[in-house]
Amino acid sequence: MKYRWLAIIPALLLTTSAATSFVSAQTEHDSKQAVPNLTVAPGLKATLFSSEPQISSPSSMDVDSEGRVWICEVVNYRANLRDIPTRKEGDRILILEDTNGDGKADKTTVFYQGNDVNGSQGICVLGNKVIVAASPNVFLFTDENNDGKADKKELLFKIAGGEHDHSAHTSIFGPDGKLYWNFGNSGKQVFDAAGKPILESNGKPVLDNGKPYWGGMVFRCNLDGSDFEVLGHNFRNNYEITVDSFGTLWQSDNDDDGNRGVRINYVMEYGNYGYLDQLTGARWKTPRTGMHEEIPLRHWHLRDPGVIPNLLQTGAGSPTGICVYEGSLLPKKYQGEVIHSDAGPNVVRAYPVKKDGAGYEAEIANIITSEQDKWFRPSDVCIAPDGSLFVADWYDPGVGGHRIGDQERGRIFRIAPADAKYVFDKLDLSTTEGAIAGIKNPNLARRYLAWNKLHALQEQALPQLEELYQSDNQRNRARALWLLAGIKGKTGAYVSRAIQDK
Repeated sequence: MKYRWLAIIPALLLTTSAATSFVSAQTEHDSKQAVPNLTVAPGLKATLFSSEPQISSPSSMDVDSEGRVWICEVVNYRANLRDIPTRKEGDRILILEDTNGDGKADKTTVFYQGNDVNGSQGICVLGNKVIVAASPNVFLFTDENNDGKADKKELLFKIAGGEHDHSAHTSIFGPDGKLYWNFGNSGKQVFDAAGKPILESNGKPVLDNGKPYWGGMVFRCNLDGSDFEVLGHNFRNNYEITVDSFGTLWQSDNDDDGNRGVRINYVMEYGNYGYLDQLTGARWKTPRTGMHEEIPLRHWHLRDPGVIPNLLQTGAGSPTGICVYEGSLLPKKYQGEVIHSDAGPNVVRAYPVKKDGAGYEAEIANIITSEQDKWFRPSDVCIAPDGSLFVADWYDPGVGGHRIGDQERGRIFRIAPADAKYVFDKLDLSTTEGAIAGIKNPNLARRYLAWNKLHALQEQALPQLEELYQSDNQRNRARALWLLAGIKGKTGAYVSRAIQDK
């Protein structure tokens, strides 16, 4: 009889080991471990604003003027390519709100849900209007009664390339009152809501055919889609564009997977960024005169005439959200700098820049990494009204290849100094002084509302804007200048003053 027990012991040990591994895996990916698994830069602390089961798989994010966090969930990401469970009602756009000031979201509102926003890759909140990139469509939603629900859905643009990661990405409001956005190299062409090709001022269509544009592009237009311009081209998968208060554009771009060539770009207006040979459309493997020996450099045709140099190359990765930090809450080394999330190497970084000739050079400064939990997949970064940094975490075992490995988890983190609570004054647009306070805020959604108020006031706001233009804060001065130059009859005078400014 005792020999039978000896035979059973290995089986019991195996069962116990498997059970222990399962419990360990469950504990490792529990949201309670989300913050302990992060390594955060000195002077900063990460707190968990939201997680499963409240949210799952956030691909993109924005923070509105009230400090509410908006996300696009992508549970149905590329479901047409994979045999995966789907949410039959479609993906959701959620509003997450902290109503009691404890720094955690305790209220969730479904702004919109539908299969027409499956796999969304960008969200931009502008007052009661919300722009969502859900390729092949770029939608404009309107909340007409401010109840947190979409009352109206319009088509702003249509993209030729269909649903794809390399298509339309998020929009951003610029300091000039324009809309900036982009698409990657599967976008191909832009159409208006009626299905007519978008034309630039020269009458040529916005089209990826080498005449003159190739691949991914960066766009600028009015908020109604008029006055459309291509600001840069020949990218591969330029995921998001961001613009600072001076009007300078920054962007990341992903290489052909596996070539360790992820790059960060200063987007010089109308520049060619070298993903394809400008004359032939050939990719990096085609032999050519003077090409780099190193594949990550050769990949971008950097020695071809007319190609704009990269700001920085960061190796292998899956670059995602990007913003410029123009607040004062975070340590000084991050102030005025580009902040970027890369889901591949599980990191959120800053790229402090210095002027270098006609462009810039940069270094890397990690803000958040996760050596312990490789499921940390930062998908977007945004700045809140108090100046804190919010990070969306898609949270998945893998990234790329049009796959999703976990449809149940997702996290939103707030990054700030340890003693900084999530509190801020309400935006007051009833006075010019309140609007001036809004235009000085680091949160873009607040600046959008303040910009529109001050622009509508025209000369009535001139004394306050002139005072802001004379201040010591160069970014606030730039914001004031854009508005002063937008006052009827004042454009020439303020442009001349800006040229002479030292």
